[in-house]
Amino acid sequence: MPVPVPELGSYNFVPETKEDLDWADLITLDFNLFSTPEGKKQLIETFVKGFRDYGFFYVKNFNISQERVNRQFSIGKQFYDLPLDEKRKYTPEGLENGKFNGYVPAGRRILDPVSGLRDRVEIYNIPKFNGDFPHEHPQLIQDRLPEIEEFARSLHTEILDPLHVLLALALELPEDYFTNIHRYDVKSEDHLRYMKYTKYTPEENIKIGKKWVEGHTDLGSFTLLFRQPVAALQIRNHVTGEWKWVKPQDGTVTVNTCDALSFLTGGYVRSTIHRCVRRDVPPKDQEHVDRLGLLYFSRPNNDVKLAAVKESPVLQRLGLTHNQFEEEGRSVPTMEEWTFAKQKWQRTPNAVRGDKTFENAQILPGWAEKAYA
Repeated sequence: MPVPVPELGSYNFVPETKEDLDWADLITLDFNLFSTPEGKKQLIETFVKGFRDYGFFYVKNFNISQERVNRQFSIGKQFYDLPLDEKRKYTPEGLENGKFNGYVPAGRRILDPVSGLRDRVEIYNIPKFNGDFPHEHPQLIQDRLPEIEEFARSLHTEILDPLHVLLALALELPEDYFTNIHRYDVKSEDHLRYMKYTKYTPEENIKIGKKWVEGHTDLGSFTLLFRQPVAALQIRNHVTGEWKWVKPQDGTVTVNTCDALSFLTGGYVRSTIHRCVRRDVPPKDQEHVDRLGLLYFSRPNNDVKLAAVKESPVLQRLGLTHNQFEEEGRSVPTMEEWTFAKQKWQRTPNAVRGDKTFENAQILPGWAEKAYA
């Protein structure tokens, strides 16, 4: 039952670009098909194609209204309208050591060493509401915390749990295999994120090579990205290596697969490489706007060892019962160890784009990160 909500101004999305971009041809999972055995079988087949080809796909009919989504965008916008000094009060201690809940200010990466231009990406992360994390927020967030909690929990029940069931069935495992290691009541580093990309001038875009965020993979299980129309997100096809734009689709959430699932499936589920860019000439109808993102990052419970699943008949037939850590005889990290190793690397202050010492740093024994053009 929806909780009572305080008054909140409406959020107005900018119009989609009218430019003819090279859009990725992504599949859509229709959760209405869950209701029949035939529909569930069709969903599994579509799902496998989705995570094998691109690792990005759309989900529709997931029982969360657009009004509830729009309210989260409104909250995010109001947060970023706060003075910088107020937002900085909620920057976590230990940011350089991988802490990430709260406000992460822009400017930690140097995108153009010649001019000194830095990133303009701001982040506000809100952790799970299961009792493991403190919740100290600006008043406008605090006033809406029950609504935010309800929204975050619904992402698990309405989107993530069904995806975990589909993955288990695709691997011929018990339906609850992945839901059991992604339980909401057990500690994990899942979080809801409001994310703002502040625009650059056309001249500045040229200096930074039109890339706001370099190609990378996410560290968890699934990332949920709610529709917003500013063209910037690109993904790399696992088969062809081509970069394509991700088109906003009404009534959907965009989902990408991440590192933890790749480890757990011996590479069968591929961690998607994606980046945030502007074209050689940013879309003229959008170059004057900032980009506000609403995302949710799902991760296995902290104590889960990221070893490949040995029980899956599918992975056994494919010979994918060991991941890179296991093949090299390395210690397999827990999800908590993996999370903070990668987060510490990501939060390196004053990292310079193109610095291979940073971009290819070894973050755990046997694991070096990669930069993708």
